Amino acid sequence: MAAVVRTNDIANWRAVLAGLCATLVGVGLARFAYTPLIPALIAAQWFSPSATVYLGAANLAGYLGGALLARPIAARAGAAPALRGMMVVASAAFLACAFPLSFGWFFVWRFASGISGGALMALAAPVVLPHIEPSRRGLASGAIFTGVGLGIAASGTLVPLLMHAGLAQTWFGLGAVALLVTAISWTGWPREELPKIHQPSAPPRPRSDLVALYVEYGLNAVGLVPHMIFLVDFVARGLGRGLVTGAQYWVLFGIGAMLGPLASGRLADRIGFAPALRCAFAVQAGLVALLVFSASPLSLGISSIVVGAMVPGVVPLVLGRVHELIPHDVDQQRKAWGLCTTAFALGQATAAYGFSFIFAHTGGNYRVLFTLGAAALATSLLIDLSMARLPTRRRRAGCE
Repeated sequence: MAAVVRTNDIANWRAVLAGLCATLVGVGLARFAYTPLIPALIAAQWFSPSATVYLGAANLAGYLGGALLARPIAARAGAAPALRGMMVVASAAFLACAFPLSFGWFFVWRFASGISGGALMALAAPVVLPHIEPSRRGLASGAIFTGVGLGIAASGTLVPLLMHAGLAQTWFGLGAVALLVTAISWTGWPREELPKIHQPSAPPRPRSDLVALYVEYGLNAVGLVPHMIFLVDFVARGLGRGLVTGAQYWVLFGIGAMLGPLASGRLADRIGFAPALRCAFAVQAGLVALLVFSASPLSLGISSIVVGAMVPGVVPLVLGRVHELIPHDVDQQRKAWGLCTTAFALGQATAAYGFSFIFAHTGGNYRVLFTLGAAALATSLLIDLSMARLPTRRRRAGCE
């Protein structure tokens, strides 16, 4: 009996490793490795500064598509094949981007990498966590989303090293790493698939507390976009400190992202998911706003680490908040989490294109972007505080 338990435990934690690999490839590398490459793409004259930023936004637009398509794809093809396929797409996108054939070619592959990231983020945790003991799901969830931080830190470390060989070789190197991680995860996924999606004849009336959470999470995504897309370029070109220095702050961002999920989960265990989420909104707003007023090494370092921690760190907080609001219905929890992922993706895509437009039409004014990001995060906090002041019965009453 002990041997069977031990075997099951090993299989379950191999599934957690597979989930970590999925977020590492689909988000940590496929999205965030592009950020330290922006100055290099501009310097090599592959694309203009505005075109380079728009290509970064293409990934976030694809992420929205991936979040929307994840469950239908998994229901049709099976969860494990869908996860493997999306990791292969993300890896192939790196290899394709080694050839700067045209803006359209690059856009398609950056968009495809975004689709893979959105699908992997929406599917990985729901596929793995049901196989983990309830008492260990917090740790497992934190481990899965730590893959985002590992990917960010790896990109900040690898990109400057690979750039010595050339820009095309850097894309090839990132593709090779993504393929290796994909191979590591290949046999780790659980055999069971997600249940088929059944369309209810009469969908339930939306609840105001859940709708508020979707809006808050979408605004949280808006607030993170300046750091996710512009941080390295802000340091390298905006402050004139070079790609190596910009990449160093990106490594700090990644270190924060590695620590964020476990730290936020521990905080939620102590004070509850709702108060922890409000703390996250407040801290993010303050540290995004910090770069509006100060670009000292200390300010940049603190902002990079803490905002980096919040990129994946807010995910388990929102997931835990969903479970608090829907405590017993697993199917409704999955649907609500899917809507949260979609709201986040929509906020990212809208802000990415909007901020890219603002950046191009303000002569590259980075501080305007940080101001707008801080305002979005402050708005999330105000909405959450307003909802907390409403009576419980009224919060649970649907939005008319």
